[in-house]
Amino acid sequence: MSKSKLFSRDFALILAANFLLYIGFYLLLPVFPFYLSETFGADKATIGVVLSCYTVAALLIRPFSGYLLDAFQRKPLYMLSYAVFTVMFGGYIMAWCLTVFVVMRVLHGLAFGTVTVGGNTIVIDILPSERRGEGVGYYGMANNFAMCVGPMIGLFLHEAFSFEVIFITATSACAIGFICAGLIKTKVRPLVQRPPLSLDRFILIKGIPGGAALMLLAMPYGLTTTYIAMYAQEMQVNISSGIFFSLMAIGIASSRIFSGKLVDKGYTTQLIEGSSFACIIVFVLLAICGWMRQAEIMGVECVFLSAALFMGICFGVMFPAYNTLFVSLAPNSQRGTAVSTYLTSWDVGIGAGLALGGLVVEALGFEVTYALGAMLAVVSWLWFRGYVAPKYHIWKVK
Repeated sequence: MSKSKLFSRDFALILAANFLLYIGFYLLLPVFPFYLSETFGADKATIGVVLSCYTVAALLIRPFSGYLLDAFQRKPLYMLSYAVFTVMFGGYIMAWCLTVFVVMRVLHGLAFGTVTVGGNTIVIDILPSERRGEGVGYYGMANNFAMCVGPMIGLFLHEAFSFEVIFITATSACAIGFICAGLIKTKVRPLVQRPPLSLDRFILIKGIPGGAALMLLAMPYGLTTTYIAMYAQEMQVNISSGIFFSLMAIGIASSRIFSGKLVDKGYTTQLIEGSSFACIIVFVLLAICGWMRQAEIMGVECVFLSAALFMGICFGVMFPAYNTLFVSLAPNSQRGTAVSTYLTSWDVGIGAGLALGGLVVEALGFEVTYALGAMLAVVSWLWFRGYVAPKYHIWKVK
């Protein structure tokens, strides 16, 4: 029996829309710490708190956007949030003080929280159910290619041009993505009678244990993607931090080629468990880099880049598996809620990693912070192995 067609016109369009959305996102990610430091004189702790506002805003809106995507037609909400997300890049140019920047950051986070839930839900609607894990893997690869290209472009522009040019570049990429999104054809969903409002209409209750495990891994991940350029600069590593992002993206993209197919074959919990354990090693390696530099031991660059590639592989395996885990715990009528809970868990970890990580780095340094990140990965692995995985096999929708 032949497989259902995966790469349809609409799937190609949403891949492009997702890629360009994240190009804008990742283009600015490594630049923001320099922007806040150079423009407003912010220290590392302040930078962490300010940047975490974006994630907190996305976190707050996700449960409501998930409910709205389940209750009404999905594409109009997706398009509206995509438009707001694109326009908000211009707001950063007009920010004349740190307070205004924070306001813009919050509004941008609200749009990001909604558009990402919308995109992740629509792509699941488009994909044939028997190839959902594989399709979600390719959808995530669009993020990974953006992760590879975006930071390199952003850091290059930071060295050669003004911050205004960087913001305009990000806006242009997202504007093209918005056009691609508008061309996607989605089925008109019949309006159904919604049950009374309750907690499980906004948060997938059965997904909370898995969300806790994911959150613990997201904390050191968020610290890495935001501060790795500063960490490399502090260690005086003789390589561009853009190469770190490139190797990380290569690791994620290469692992997704097989991880999505393994998810479709039923290895969801095994993939999460194995990749979670591997994350422990990754954050230990990043901590070791700083101590090697302090002790003037050769080979820091090799360990640093190895950690980047290994980290990419770990999270490349983990992302489609976790996405499928949440969706498998929910009926079709709560698909938006399941995706929202998955992304909310990730946002909680990213936000905590930015806010608390900046404070810990300021007080104890990067090396100790990454050692603590490895400890969080240990707790996540033990929690998933001992509780989440057994409960998933009992609770998942047949």
